[in-house]
Amino acid sequence: MLSLTARLNPIEVLMSTLRGALFIAMLTLITTGNIAGLGGSVELLSRVDHLVYATPDLDRGIGEIKKLLGVRASPGGRHPGRGTRNALLALGPATYLEIIAPDPEQPPPQTPRPFGIDDLKEPRLVAWAAKGDHLDQLTREAARKGVQLGEVISGSRQRPDGVALSWRYTNPGVRLADGIIPFFIDWGESPHPARTAAGGLSLIELRAEHPDAGRVERMLHALGLALPVRRSPGLALIAVINGPRGRVELR
Repeated sequence: MLSLTARLNPIEVLMSTLRGALFIAMLTLITTGNIAGLGGSVELLSRVDHLVYATPDLDRGIGEIKKLLGVRASPGGRHPGRGTRNALLALGPATYLEIIAPDPEQPPPQTPRPFGIDDLKEPRLVAWAAKGDHLDQLTREAARKGVQLGEVISGSRQRPDGVALSWRYTNPGVRLADGIIPFFIDWGESPHPARTAAGGLSLIELRAEHPDAGRVERMLHALGLALPVRRSPGLALIAVINGPRGRVELR
């Protein structure tokens, strides 16, 4: 007489084991709340247009990011009238990291440079931009929900190959929660900068820290953004980027 184990088909045994493991994994995700977090992170990353890494000196910033991530940023261009210039690294097909710094070849701008660059002592991740369209409507809706994104303005620059880029965005000078609340950008008919930026990197996580995490998350949710914010004495925007150096945390 055959034993019960012998009568079982090996494939059936394997499938039964896998079903049990899957059930335990799903139960863990549900009970810890992580199943929503996983979906939210995918949705969030699809909304990220670019991250802004500000530095007092562009060459220094490019060198530090290359040392940290293993890829050298490609030249971006100058922002006429704003007194800044940048370099770029693609983090995906339509997502990139902008390294921005004062432009010594431009006269000092009439208004302060964006992102607190004029007072910056050390490079850091200072802001992020979310993809958007119908920005005038978006800002009105945000204001109705208590989030003041500021006016919608236009920007432009020329790529090193001579191609002119133009965009509309909510005023990046309006700093909410020290840059944890994003500004929104619409590239219109311009080619997205990620297409010509240096490659080899991917954004795999974005999160933040703030002393009043609950208030900041409510503002983000009003904008339809599921950026995780952890309560912390300090303020920080934190990106996890995968590349030649492995997974690296950028603040």
